[in-house]
Amino acid sequence: MTAGSDDSPVLLDLTDGVATITLNRPDAMNSLDIATKELLLEIVTRVADDPAARCVVLTGTGRAFCTGQDLKEHIHLLHHGGSDQLFTTVDQHYNPIVTALATMEKPVLAAVNGVAAGAGASLAFACDLRIVADTAGFNLAFANVALSCDTGASYHLPLLVGRAKAMELLYFPRTVKADESLELGLANQVVPAADLAAVVGEMAARLAAGPTVALGAIRRSVSYAAGVTMAEALELESAMMTKTGATADHQAAVAAFVAKEKPVFEGR
Repeated sequence: MTAGSDDSPVLLDLTDGVATITLNRPDAMNSLDIATKELLLEIVTRVADDPAARCVVLTGTGRAFCTGQDLKEHIHLLHHGGSDQLFTTVDQHYNPIVTALATMEKPVLAAVNGVAAGAGASLAFACDLRIVADTAGFNLAFANVALSCDTGASYHLPLLVGRAKAMELLYFPRTVKADESLELGLANQVVPAADLAAVVGEMAARLAAGPTVALGAIRRSVSYAAGVTMAEALELESAMMTKTGATADHQAAVAAFVAKEKPVFEGR
């Protein structure tokens, strides 16, 4: 299934269980104007609720992954009485988008094809894994335009690199190139740009063929544990074990183990 015309600012392709969401404003470095944010929110929400989508990939077209807020639109709104739209967009767009991206109960990968800046970096950090082209990089650009961080950066960035490094990257914005992003933990893997689609495609296909309910439960458990006591984390782990133990995929896996065969998962 493919959604969106070639000139749509966000494209969706759903093939073999992999939902690929592509930011498609290459001439604007995949920056986020209001129309793009509204469509991205609609698509991310739809994919989150679609059982046919068993793994999600977020990527961009052209030279950028996403450079965050469209500053041309931002300036226009500032100068033409649109300040309400500017500062309600966090609650109306950015927060719902990153919440849907970070909480859907299925694996989410970022295929970082180019620079990810501002809210674009934040969106990548909300994904489970970041596969980064060797020509790409991250920039927490918020302070450069005298704004606070948004789109979950204050939550996800310290989880990836620790509080001290997160504060450094936010206070002193710079482009963290691919190799350094791997050293810091911002990237899980760095690959030649020409190989990015193939590497991500193979990883996404493997996840899409996996036990989706179990993978979603793992995702939920790890996220939940970041902000609670150990006792609370163990309580959710117990609930998730009960939930996944009742799935058809678990039954299939046990039967395959006994038969010394490879299980085939259906995502239920």
